[in-house]
Amino acid sequence: METLPKRNLAVLVAAQSLGGASAPIVISLGGLVGQQLSSNPALATFPVSMFNLGLALGTLPAAAIMRRFGRRNGYLLGAAIGVVSGLIAAAGIWIGAFAVFCFGTFAAGLYASYVQTYRFAAADGCEPAKRGRAISWVMVGGLCAAVIGPQLVILTRDSVPGITYAGSFLSQAALAMLALPVLAMLHAPRAPRAHTAKGGRSAMQLLSSPVFLLAVMAGVVSYGLMAFVMTAAPMAMVGHGHSVDHAAHGIQWHVLAMFAPSIVTGRLIARFGMERVTAFGLVIIGLSGAVALAGLGVTHFYVSLILLGLGWNLGFIGATAMVADAHTEAERGTAQGLNDFIVFGTVAVGSFFSGALLQTAGWEQINLLIFPAIALALAPLIWRMAREKGVSAI
Repeated sequence: METLPKRNLAVLVAAQSLGGASAPIVISLGGLVGQQLSSNPALATFPVSMFNLGLALGTLPAAAIMRRFGRRNGYLLGAAIGVVSGLIAAAGIWIGAFAVFCFGTFAAGLYASYVQTYRFAAADGCEPAKRGRAISWVMVGGLCAAVIGPQLVILTRDSVPGITYAGSFLSQAALAMLALPVLAMLHAPRAPRAHTAKGGRSAMQLLSSPVFLLAVMAGVVSYGLMAFVMTAAPMAMVGHGHSVDHAAHGIQWHVLAMFAPSIVTGRLIARFGMERVTAFGLVIIGLSGAVALAGLGVTHFYVSLILLGLGWNLGFIGATAMVADAHTEAERGTAQGLNDFIVFGTVAVGSFFSGALLQTAGWEQINLLIFPAIALALAPLIWRMAREKGVSAI
């Protein structure tokens, strides 16, 4: 890579380390705080669902803002929203207002909608053969986030006397504040005007492309299943007699597994291809469900969450590379925004049902739903790989 892309990559890795730590804090504590503040047990995971809703609804506006004002300015706005989100969530806990806390997690989701595009920013200006590796390196920043987020939960949850968990969300605001000077060092060119004028397919034309649609579907299933299960996991652990620290550590191991493989995922994509890596990730997600169904001990939860994170890494990074390969430069903004809107919109819908399903049907039913969902993406993916192999043989 040239000097500027390398510099930008370093900035994005650091920003991912700080911004990516916000999600583990919300996911680890959102359901537990929801249990404290909500009178309806079925709404306990509503704060996490609001986070995912903010992430989904923020994708298209974030893409539009970055097209208009550039990635750096958009990312600075996103980090500013992250600061405010942590303060609002902490205030909601302080005054005991469930709605205020949910609004804070919703705003954290808006921040996350910018953080999620760091991976695409890394691919900007890269040769097609190097995109997978660039995306993987940004995701490596999640390794730091996997340590920072859960450890802050443990270290700061009682830091505000008499107001459990408020300190953790104040630390979330502090992380976003630290991200501001980091993101100010980003030097990313604005997208070409062709994004909003001519030279590229419309959103409907992109959705009619089988290649693009399959890439989006793979991302939907990989990320959707991960979020669906992870949203319920901390509450399921506590509900089955494990401690809050066990739940936080479980999320930490999960997030580590989400990002640690990124060191080699780019190389795997370069060697075996995007489709094969994505398919293997989906299979591993299926294995995580099988482990979860095997028992309710701490080890079962930990191994299941680790496999879930590993499967997400291969499936989602592979799907991201498939999306990046399925559009032209002129279609970049439209394709990336559309992909994230569909992926995170599905994640938001799934997370809304996760808490209620946990209360009504239990942890086992949540994991049983993994298998038919995987089949929806894995079957056409295998068919496409077989078809391409047959064509190349001819």
